[in-house]
Amino acid sequence: MEWLKEAALWLWNNQEFRFVIDAAWKLALSVLLSGIIGFEREHSHRPAGFRTHILVAVGSTLIMLTSVYISKTYEGQANVDITRMAAQVVSGIGFLGAGTILREGFSVKGLTTAASLWAVSCIGIAVGAGFVTGACVATFVIYMTLNSLKKVIVRGKAGKALYIEVKDLAEQVPKISGLIKRTGTVVHSMEILYDNDSKFRKKKDTATIKALIFPKTDNALKIIVSTLQADENVVDVYMD
Repeated sequence: MEWLKEAALWLWNNQEFRFVIDAAWKLALSVLLSGIIGFEREHSHRPAGFRTHILVAVGSTLIMLTSVYISKTYEGQANVDITRMAAQVVSGIGFLGAGTILREGFSVKGLTTAASLWAVSCIGIAVGAGFVTGACVATFVIYMTLNSLKKVIVRGKAGKALYIEVKDLAEQVPKISGLIKRTGTVVHSMEILYDNDSKFRKKKDTATIKALIFPKTDNALKIIVSTLQADENVVDVYMD
């Protein structure tokens, strides 16, 4: 057993091995923190979800770890700026954010997902740099902002969620959007629910549109609901 202790001591005193262990737990922490944010986005059916956020954070962490590794490896041999690669991550993450915004056709809600991707990349950089406390606190703040504050804002503005089951999705989407806007109602977002939200579907050949709206008056809401119910292509209207 003595040789095991010696081997363990040798490994622990080996800087290369210690760096590998440090990198491994930082990458694991990056997966955990970004997974929390990604889960919230996935649960909200956003275009960039669980896997995308994890990939962004892990990649950012790896970039920062690589910068630190290069700095240690070539210390005294070259002038290495460990912040240069990280800076490229922060600026380069924009292409993903642009993709999430372009995919949201009815509103600019994709901006929130784009911002969460950018924030997750910053979390990854912080973890890679060893600023674990800041990364954990930021994760908590970001999650609360995405989850809890969203509910507070909706309640504060008396928002209403309409679930509209329709037959012809392509034709009904612009029609419904136009109807809601004509009543002076603000459309916060419109999205097509996924198959796992089948509780809002009565028929297999229909689709469900979820519209989060902010009507100016109760009468405006009644007009929207009654007009939709009178449409032959609308199977049913649910309100939350």
